[in-house]
Amino acid sequence: MNKFKSHIMFTKQQRYGIFLLLLIIVILQYVYLFWDHTSEEISLPSDELEGFQQKIDSLKLIELEGAKPKLFPFNPNYITDFKGYSLGMTNEEIDLLHAYRAQNKWVNSAKDFQQVTGVSDSLLQQISPFFKFPEWVNQKSNVVKSSSKSSNRTLTFNEKTDLNTATAAQLQTVYGIGKTRSLGIIKFRNSFDGGFIADVQLEDVYGLTPEVIENIKSKFTVKTPRTVIKVDLNTANANDLVKIQHIDYPLAKEILDYRTLHEGFTDLDELLKVKGFPSQKLDIIKLYLAIN
Repeated sequence: MNKFKSHIMFTKQQRYGIFLLLLIIVILQYVYLFWDHTSEEISLPSDELEGFQQKIDSLKLIELEGAKPKLFPFNPNYITDFKGYSLGMTNEEIDLLHAYRAQNKWVNSAKDFQQVTGVSDSLLQQISPFFKFPEWVNQKSNVVKSSSKSSNRTLTFNEKTDLNTATAAQLQTVYGIGKTRSLGIIKFRNSFDGGFIADVQLEDVYGLTPEVIENIKSKFTVKTPRTVIKVDLNTANANDLVKIQHIDYPLAKEILDYRTLHEGFTDLDELLKVKGFPSQKLDIIKLYLAIN
């Protein structure tokens, strides 16, 4: 017992030190509790405060202005629901535009846009400076109106102009084709030795919408297709396939894997079952293939 007691006994100096430490802790606690922590108020002249507030307000305005959606030139014929909402159009105005376009009709001016949608003058004034129409809208001399009975009549194959010999001026008589588009068609045609194989290749010309392609095909068709040696799909190797438009090495490998697994193709449309095959380009790819 004495041995255990000796371990917890303190000398007089140690007891004095412990008492002093406890006293200091108590004093510090009282100081902390009763000390005034509030900071002194900083007073500024009213004119300085007003200046600071003006700067803050101006920064807020700049930030709000930057957060507003920015408008870029756009074709009003292709306004989506979201685009229409962001422009400030009502549901009814957007629906009227979509119904008009569903009739395959086109808005060709700010005046047309207001007549079709019924938007207010103030909204039209805000958004019309950003309207961007195709070149052919401004080239009225090159636009052929389909108002007469003769223009509505479907041309026969013999009456149509050969797409492989058509000039830029002839192409510009099509509704939707201006100088840039006509030159683009000819440039694409001339990239092949012999020109187009079939009308479907117009789908590969940059910038042509389905509507414009149909307008072209109503007056033009390929009468002198270039000669193509078709590749046998059941014997072709990867190097043969990648020479065909829209087929790269990964797709060629998928085609060969499918052919091996199914012991060959029985029909060209069977390509649609190949993983990753571009279905929208099937008709163009088929121009170069055969099954012997």
